[in-house]
Amino acid sequence: MTNPRHPLDPAALQAAVGPRWTVRHVGVTGSTNSDLARPDTPDRTVLVAEQQTAGRGRLGRQWVAPAGSGLLFSAAVRVEGIPAARRAWIGALLGLAVVRGVDRVTGLVAGLKWPNDVLIEDRKVAGLLAEAVGDLVVVGAGVNVTTAASELPRPDACSLASAGAPDPDRTALLAAVLDAFDGLVQTWTASGGEVLGTDLATAYRSACGTLGRRVRLDLPDGGELVGTAVDVAADGSLVVDTDDGTRTSFAAADVVHLRTPG
Repeated sequence: MTNPRHPLDPAALQAAVGPRWTVRHVGVTGSTNSDLARPDTPDRTVLVAEQQTAGRGRLGRQWVAPAGSGLLFSAAVRVEGIPAARRAWIGALLGLAVVRGVDRVTGLVAGLKWPNDVLIEDRKVAGLLAEAVGDLVVVGAGVNVTTAASELPRPDACSLASAGAPDPDRTALLAAVLDAFDGLVQTWTASGGEVLGTDLATAYRSACGTLGRRVRLDLPDGGELVGTAVDVAADGSLVVDTDDGTRTSFAAADVVHLRTPG
């Protein structure tokens, strides 16, 4: 049964999240990322919306979800000490936090698909988008929480409810995700933005279902490559052993997980 889609209570959200983050809540906005991507946005500001009319995914794609059916939020983090070449990792860190939050609140096992999807049993349950304004990085997430199968935008998508969570709580989920995200960001900033060789890299590799799989890369220029995803580079690029015998890193591509015959 689909849960009633009552609006979130702003006071309850802030109490659940705690003092590390300042939470703002709106009923409807164009894009939570766009609202926060301003030079004067304070560090550790979180904007949560019931509905977005111009929600964005990668490559300008639109993110659509019925009002109250998802957890739609963006978090702003100041990253003065992180080199620009390492800041792309912020999306992966929020992805890890979503995986951990989903497990903590629902018991469902989620994983990452490079570069910006969260999957449950190979079905997309959440998408991520990061952008920078000077030393401010804004990273947003859209998590399908109670979205019914008929409301999902694509056949390979799911929601926490459709994946088996009987009563997913959006307030508890936000609190769990931000708690995990806070710890990950602190570890990341303490290392100066370096991920490889740290526990963050180990955690990412363990959670990322793209690594070790046969993949097809649909490249921004319209090209296509097939190979095996083997690792991530220091800047967050995907390292692929392509079928033409070369090892190449890709900073941008759409990844399709290919099924292994047999």
